[in-house]
Amino acid sequence: MQVNVYRKDSHMRRTSFASMTCSVARSLELFGDWWTLLIIREAFFGSRKFGEFHEHLGIATNTLSDRLARLVEGGIFRIGDQAPNGRVLEYRLTDKGKDLYPIIVAMMQWGDKHTVGPDGPPIRLVEKATGEEIAPIQIRSASGKALQPREVAVVEGPGASAEDKLRLRG
Repeated sequence: MQVNVYRKDSHMRRTSFASMTCSVARSLELFGDWWTLLIIREAFFGSRKFGEFHEHLGIATNTLSDRLARLVEGGIFRIGDQAPNGRVLEYRLTDKGKDLYPIIVAMMQWGDKHTVGPDGPPIRLVEKATGEEIAPIQIRSASGKALQPREVAVVEGPGASAEDKLRLRG
């Protein structure tokens, strides 16, 4: 398996994970840099317009343009309204993008537990209907039982490469 590595500048390397069979690696290929995840977070918080993302994140406009274009190309966002001159007025999460919600929430909950400042979490997620804080994200069995990492086995799937199969059997 060949991994594409190219120089972005004299201090950074960017490795492409697109040829890997690992679902985590392929996901990181699409949304694995911090600006991209923060843009997705902002979309869940209600940002739709370029200026809203820019204002809430303080991100450079060229970086924001690049990341939004990649998210549209990757099917995470779709373009909503456009001006007559073709300028994008609104970005909307697709169903594929909305499927990232548990990942964003899990990261927030992990950060609230392990990296929060002395004053506590900056925001809380509550159920709109009740005002109650949401429960922590957990891995569950098909029957609903909460599982710990030691209770989950990693086995080959239908898309496993020969290398994956060897590694998982050994």
